[in-house]
Amino acid sequence: MQRKTLGQSGIAVTPICLGTMTFGEQVSEAEAHAILNRSLERGVNFLDTAEMYAVPARAETCGATETILGNWWAGKPRLRQQVVLATKVAGPSRGMPWIRGENAGVSRAEILAACDASLRRLQTDVIDLYQIHWPARNVPAFGAMYFDPSKDRECASIQEQLEAMDTLVKAGKVRAIGLSNESPYGVHEFVRVAEQMGLPRVATVQNPYCLVNRSLENGLDETMHRLGVDLLAYSPLAFGLLTGKYDETGIHAENAPPGRMAKFDSMKKQRWGRPEALDAARRYNALAREYGLTPTQLALAFCYTKWQVASTIIGVTSLAQLDECLDAWGTTLSPELLAAIDQIRWEMRDPAV
Repeated sequence: MQRKTLGQSGIAVTPICLGTMTFGEQVSEAEAHAILNRSLERGVNFLDTAEMYAVPARAETCGATETILGNWWAGKPRLRQQVVLATKVAGPSRGMPWIRGENAGVSRAEILAACDASLRRLQTDVIDLYQIHWPARNVPAFGAMYFDPSKDRECASIQEQLEAMDTLVKAGKVRAIGLSNESPYGVHEFVRVAEQMGLPRVATVQNPYCLVNRSLENGLDETMHRLGVDLLAYSPLAFGLLTGKYDETGIHAENAPPGRMAKFDSMKKQRWGRPEALDAARRYNALAREYGLTPTQLALAFCYTKWQVASTIIGVTSLAQLDECLDAWGTTLSPELLAAIDQIRWEMRDPAV
């Protein structure tokens, strides 16, 4: 896999990134270390985590994933040097007061303290890519459809957040910065303020992108392309919907296959749990089989081959899943198949937006 330099950061990563939010909840520490070892053996050099992980978020597991990663390379500096490490500072509380209270606003002090806490758990001196997990300001995200100005409240300005990141970069604690769950306005403003004030420029945006959620193509992709900011695509398999495992049973049946959508009630209430999302996924999964592919191959190849995507974040719970995701690399999609994908999107739009 040829490596891609993220934005203007100079940091080169593989086009596949191992997401780790299952570590510490669905995946034990020993299993996680085996998955990490296999991913490294197979050439993946990019790992993504967050201070709030594992998922689903609970006070008992907050920070567990970073701790598992830190234990993996503890005392092995060469191992740490082989990977590009990305983590995230949580945005304002979304029902998670155990992180920084209900009124957290991603202030300078909060960012600095969160980074230091992540460094301790990760047992490392530097975070390669430090991301703001979701915006401090009011913005539709995580399934919200519309912007509502009446929900605006006081929060740290973009300049304040960038100044905090500047402090971390100058201290050698962070190499590059990124955003997540952002809008075109947010990306543009972070770049504009950074250039105007001489502050760190965002290298990446980590947003959902998959067959049942291509909302990024409604303007954000142009913004990122013209500003030189790269996409880290998350949930390429739509929380398992695009693997085909729920095609027969759905996610609510007692005999539904194991997976986070079937296991956790909180997941069923999210955008990925909408009936429309599963309906669309079934259409794409059937299309994959029609063209001699597995649903997983189609969904991942779609992300792996799109010009918008710098690196696709895969999340797994077993070595078998990891190998399946990595084996999909190199799968090509014919013009006819791509046209059929676009036809389904025209009919069903983006049900997991």
